[in-house]
Amino acid sequence: MEQHRDDVERLLAGLVGSGSPGDGADGGPSRPTGAHAEAVTVAEALGRVLAADVAAPGPLPRFRNSQMDGFAVRAADVAEASAGTPVMLPVAGEVAARPGRPEPLAPGTAVRIMTGAPVPEGADAVVPVEDTDLGTFNRTGGRPPTARTGRESPLVTAGAGPGDESVATDTVRIRVPRAAGDFVREAGSDVATADLVLRAGTVLAPHHLAAAAACGIGELPVRRRVRVSIVSTGSELVAPGEPAGPGQIWDANAVALAAAVRSAGGVVVVAERVGDDEDAAREALRRAAASADLVITSGGVSQGAHEVVKDVLTDVVFRPVAMQPGGPQGLGRLDGTPVLTFPGNPVSTQVSFVVFLRDVLRRAGGLPPVGEPRATLGPEGVPAAGLTSPGGRRQFLRGRVSDGVAGDGAAGRPAPAAGTSPGGARRPVVDVVGGPGSHLVASMAAADVLIDVPADVTRLGVGDEVTVLPL
Repeated sequence: MEQHRDDVERLLAGLVGSGSPGDGADGGPSRPTGAHAEAVTVAEALGRVLAADVAAPGPLPRFRNSQMDGFAVRAADVAEASAGTPVMLPVAGEVAARPGRPEPLAPGTAVRIMTGAPVPEGADAVVPVEDTDLGTFNRTGGRPPTARTGRESPLVTAGAGPGDESVATDTVRIRVPRAAGDFVREAGSDVATADLVLRAGTVLAPHHLAAAAACGIGELPVRRRVRVSIVSTGSELVAPGEPAGPGQIWDANAVALAAAVRSAGGVVVVAERVGDDEDAAREALRRAAASADLVITSGGVSQGAHEVVKDVLTDVVFRPVAMQPGGPQGLGRLDGTPVLTFPGNPVSTQVSFVVFLRDVLRRAGGLPPVGEPRATLGPEGVPAAGLTSPGGRRQFLRGRVSDGVAGDGAAGRPAPAAGTSPGGARRPVVDVVGGPGSHLVASMAAADVLIDVPADVTRLGVGDEVTVLPL
């Protein structure tokens, strides 16, 4: 099995490009070559892997702005303010969060200001509205009367548009002193020009995309996803959801492989189902190869009659691999495009993908490989005499990991306590789910790991340490 896995790695080396995450000269993420990177819009970048560091093209915030709804002032003008002796300032206008540059603030005045609005030149602090005699802003339909005359205030709010009914009272009492810089966000206080915003190798999540967009970045360099064509074969196959007649089965492999490719960072460009006609299969495979970086087939690779993939792909090496399930395998090229051929039983197809292809696709997309942790074998699904495994063949059983301690043992045997790794970490318990058959899709659905039984191990008992491959 290891030989076949090494051969798959060599066949697909060109897809991986510059190496795995962490292979960079500085120990950080590797930098892909141009052929392995592409630019996508931030709207399309969710889940993609960043191919290069991204620096800020300018400062963020772009300009000094208010952290609070309140009044922009000169700190010196409110230095003596207190609850008992508030400082009264005339309100010279209003600044809202909208395009434009506000008028400078004259000494001895205040400007009503909204969160995010630009702080006028001359102002160096913002007094939150809660620290004034105005618990809320006036949003009435006309200008309020002045305290001195009772007449409508003649002040025009700065930046107010036609029909804007937002107005400010003509004076405000400040009850709390403020120092220069209070509640003012300075330009570049979050990010300075050329600062690193996102690091190469980052798997882009919503908060990463928000940071890029806030910096005005519309496109991001990402690792190019491997384009994969999937061809499932067999005249007995029908699409899920369609009626199945006598001798027909629903095609689970096309669905499973497409989902597996996407979850490993690839993109499915062709998904086609063909019967056992050689000419039709040959044409379908050539179309698949012309559109993709990699072709995966399922079915048609065993020792029986009507093995259409073996009959058509004359330049592919087909071989039995010492593993169960998933023994019949093939690899090679079609018109220069790498081809991997998996067996047709649904569990065999899925196990083949996990064992031979998943980590290659992940590395090609800049993702780290999936780990293979150790676990303690639990009692569920293990006969009293222990599990037997065929010698000379690596077996992959279906398993389900518990949170550290298995339940009541089968046949009245006590459950083992979770083991510990050499570093002292708690090791999980894994129970066997279902039998070893390559057709048992319900058992596969109930599992969350594969239990890797080495070729030289013929018996396992409760409490034995095993390696598991997460699904």
